[in-house]
Amino acid sequence: MKKSSVYTKTGDKGMTSLVGGKRVIKSHIRLEAYGSTDELNSFVGFLIQEIDDKHDLEILSFIQHKLFTVGSYLATETEAIPPKAASIITDNNIALLESEMDRMDSELPQLRQFVLPGGSESASRAHICRTVCRRVERCIYRVMDEFPIDDQTLMFVNRLSDYFFLLARKESNKKGKEIFWNQNLETV
Repeated sequence: MKKSSVYTKTGDKGMTSLVGGKRVIKSHIRLEAYGSTDELNSFVGFLIQEIDDKHDLEILSFIQHKLFTVGSYLATETEAIPPKAASIITDNNIALLESEMDRMDSELPQLRQFVLPGGSESASRAHICRTVCRRVERCIYRVMDEFPIDDQTLMFVNRLSDYFFLLARKESNKKGKEIFWNQNLETV
């Protein structure tokens, strides 16, 4: 069997194909959405390198696989063809994230102030994931202005940014110190 080439030369003129075969310009909103999802997945891989809790690593691995699911869904012409089962986020996927957030939140001190990104290396990486995830969510809403998007995909991405916030808090409390916004700070 011949090995496939990484480069196809089919995108040299600024066009690419969606799942379903439709050719679109590379600045198409769907590409922005699934490209940002891929970027988030890369940052999750970066975060994983600083996490030492086995359970959190399992959840982050689950998240990486589900982000690939989200990306494949966003790359599909849902207005023309139904997405494949492998491209669908389920209610169970969302429930798992919610369960993890409830678990982490129950172990953290009550939040009384706004948290600034930072606190430890792992917390900082989780905050990067949180903010990129929020951008992914905004991109998906722009896709939804023109194309159908299922509710589960939107809910999963929305919950995911909250998950990263709680993971950042957990890591700050475990490996560093949470940094809170000082609204009265005038000078250094």
